[in-house]
Amino acid sequence: MSVTYHRIGGGQRVGEIALVDATLLASRALLGVVARSMIEALTEVTLPQFRVLVVVSGAGQIRIGDLAARMGAVQSTFSRSVQRMVSAGWLNRTPSPDSRREIVITITAKGQALVDQVTASRRTELARILSALSEEEQVALTVAFDTFTHAAGEIPLHDLLTIGL
Repeated sequence: MSVTYHRIGGGQRVGEIALVDATLLASRALLGVVARSMIEALTEVTLPQFRVLVVVSGAGQIRIGDLAARMGAVQSTFSRSVQRMVSAGWLNRTPSPDSRREIVITITAKGQALVDQVTASRRTELARILSALSEEEQVALTVAFDTFTHAAGEIPLHDLLTIGL
């Protein structure tokens, strides 16, 4: 992709500014989709609790110490938070089959339903937005997103899960 640059008074490159501004606006629009998809879920769980659900959902099962580390929490304090989520029916807490001293956390059907609801909401809104574009614009956007993703580098899944994405 080439950008035509035009010098303005202070020596700034207009094309570069426009490209960065357009990218910031697009990222803000995408964050809006994420935020709107969370509105209903946040009436049932807090954002940190939702992050826990996403991490556990992605892991399938995870030891409580590993989950605390991923969340950047101290295990003893975090265990109480997890217990509240267990009591509310979002998570299961069972002794590890490998070591009775370790606790394994899994997501319940109720917890998975909440994660799935948020994901479905995001997909629906993105599909609605994208359907407003012409086929040419959709192709161009696909190429642009692929190019941007490649230039940004691979974001480790662990990092995305930790922030609940």
